[in-house]
Amino acid sequence: MKTRLLEKNYVGSRARAVQPSLKSGEGTKMEESVTINRSPDEIYSFWRKLENLPRFMSHIQSVSDRGDGISHWVMKTSHGRTFEWDARLIEDKPGQMLSWQSLEGADVDNAGSVWFTPVAGGPGTVVKVSMKYSPPGGKLGVLMAKLLGENMEKEMMEDLSRLKAILETGEIPM
Repeated sequence: MKTRLLEKNYVGSRARAVQPSLKSGEGTKMEESVTINRSPDEIYSFWRKLENLPRFMSHIQSVSDRGDGISHWVMKTSHGRTFEWDARLIEDKPGQMLSWQSLEGADVDNAGSVWFTPVAGGPGTVVKVSMKYSPPGGKLGVLMAKLLGENMEKEMMEDLSRLKAILETGEIPM
């Protein structure tokens, strides 16, 4: 995934230069997907309301929509460390996909997209998240996190499983 150097205004009119925090070719990439028995529009609408994200993303404490496509994120690790960053929505296709990138100065540089694709020939939607991140300490930070039991791919899959449970049943199983 290449980090965009030009940002499309997410409502579609003009383009402007941005300072992405994660440069092309940097970071650790991960991708996970889950099929949810809801329409792409329903899932997109739930995800697009950024305040919903901490309901299923276990390490995200809060997401605040600051307007103009900018949001503020607060994450707490299982070891009690808190990280914060601002992110810019760089592409928004209602019912189809969202893309973002963290802004310069982020504690955790990241960029990614989430796609909402109807299941071919059946009900439901495939929700696919693709992202790159670079934690403090770069590759050494990733290695240390793994040694301490942090597994971002596993956590992302668990987050998507919680999203599925919320949208299909209204609750997260214990």
